[in-house]
Amino acid sequence: MTRLEPTRRALESLALYHKLTRRLHGRGAATVALARQRSRFYEEVWRRAADTAGAEVTVVDGSLLHIGFQKGRLLVRENLTSLDDPVTLAIAGDKPLAYRLLAADGIPVAEHVVVRHDDLAGAEEFLRCLAAPCVVKPALDGAAGAGVTTGVVDRRHLAGALARAGAWSVDVLLERQVEGGSYRLLYFDGELLDAVLRGPPLLRGDGRSTIRHLVAAENSERAARGIEVAQTLLGVDRDLRTTLRRQGYGLESVPPAGAVVQAKTVVNDNRRDENEAAGEWLCPEVVATGASAARAIGARLAGVDVMTTDPGVPLEHSGGVVLEVNTTPGYYYHYHRRGAEAPVATMILERLAGGRG
Repeated sequence: MTRLEPTRRALESLALYHKLTRRLHGRGAATVALARQRSRFYEEVWRRAADTAGAEVTVVDGSLLHIGFQKGRLLVRENLTSLDDPVTLAIAGDKPLAYRLLAADGIPVAEHVVVRHDDLAGAEEFLRCLAAPCVVKPALDGAAGAGVTTGVVDRRHLAGALARAGAWSVDVLLERQVEGGSYRLLYFDGELLDAVLRGPPLLRGDGRSTIRHLVAAENSERAARGIEVAQTLLGVDRDLRTTLRRQGYGLESVPPAGAVVQAKTVVNDNRRDENEAAGEWLCPEVVATGASAARAIGARLAGVDVMTTDPGVPLEHSGGVVLEVNTTPGYYYHYHRRGAEAPVATMILERLAGGRG
């Protein structure tokens, strides 16, 4: 038995624990109810888009819709479409491969390394050389911020982050945590359809309630009001605990009345009013970089995630990076946000109906 074997076994056990926890969490009544509302949202969006584009919608099975028009057809299931082939989806889902393709085209990406989820020594070596906070995420099959831990700075938190990511993927990606806002740029065939600044989920102190109670109250509102408020519950996970700790808080802390507390760094669990239209803020170079990222992956429909402190200057000037190219991008942020909605499903169908697809 090697010295590292007990650590590897411990990380394997922790990864299994997170995998079981993930499955149980997904079965909660409020989570299931929100998932049903998301499904209805997408059906309404596609039906409205088909109406505008002069297309016909047929229910194939459950949430699977066939959208037919004179020059072609499109199959959709919520935010999944038949626009991109399985190979393209697999490339985008393989984050290390996607990063290599982006870097080969001169697109800025964060410094990173890939290790097995039980390789604490290798991960710790990267963290030591980086000498800065890092993000730990599944290298494969992660979606919607699943398995991601931010602000990792020491061995203890690194071990937990590896185990959490290991619940999703045997291989884990560690990368430098880049400062700035999280911008989602949606492209179809290289054309920018819309851009959104996705803010992190926030809590507001009342001077009496612990953060644990504030999270519970937030989730009660989300469960009661549904997708008009948010498309997910606010998960109590490692990213939440890490983000709180960086601000000097814990789950049992009582923030002062009026204090704004950032609940998470990963933005996927945010509220509707924490998204904002951002198309007018982007400089041409950032728009072009996003289009190049989608092209490097080979995706026709792509949500390109850009992290930058200033979208009005090229990423090379701001220190910004392309974080990810999503080939099954969600539409919620484009319809539910501050500012006018962008009917991106309609834009896609109009371009397909017009023969541009």
